Amino acid sequence: MDIYDFKNAILIGFFMAFMIGPVFFMLIQTSILKGARAAIIFDLGVILGDISFILIAYYGSRSLLEKIKDDPRLFFIGGLVLIIYGLITYFDRENKKEAIASAKSIEVPIVKNNYLKLLVKGYFLNFINIGVLAFWLGTVLVIGPTLNMNQNAIFAYFSVIIVSYFITDLSKIFLAKQLKNKMTPNVIYRVKKIMGITLIICGVFLILKGFIPNEKINEFMQ
Repeated sequence: MDIYDFKNAILIGFFMAFMIGPVFFMLIQTSILKGARAAIIFDLGVILGDISFILIAYYGSRSLLEKIKDDPRLFFIGGLVLIIYGLITYFDRENKKEAIASAKSIEVPIVKNNYLKLLVKGYFLNFINIGVLAFWLGTVLVIGPTLNMNQNAIFAYFSVIIVSYFITDLSKIFLAKQLKNKMTPNVIYRVKKIMGITLIICGVFLILKGFIPNEKINEFMQ
């Protein structure tokens, strides 16, 4: 894995940490009401959920990844997954209602600390979100061929993403009160829209990467 891949993985982890959803607000809520230690335990559960999805996406699509290695046009599949996920995020009519509900949910008090319960809650709150699986599936389908299907390189890449994600989450945990005040329903709604557009753009670029030779892409970027 070269320095470009390393930087790319860090950016993906950072981006993921600010994906607005139930996990985002539960993390802030836990930090405010139960303290940083409880929030970190909850976040570790979330990360275990992500790791489960990565393993499912990788091993479940291994045969497809082998085909992509021989036929780069199948980047289309990974790009299409991201575009569909982006469209759902952007056009979801429930976005604003969810944003208001999520913002209000921060005020709901949590009972006494139970670290095992928090770990399990973080895991399942993340694991039941099929959109997270779609995101990891699209990412795995795209990243695998670019790393020549080297399993060690692939897992190193996703390890960097997870570490970057966790470090960014730590900053959210310690800045929870400030984030809570900034996350108004309108801000949440706009962030979700921006996320949807970003995923669509990434998906389009991935599809183009499968059909346009790398030399042409490099010329365009220069």
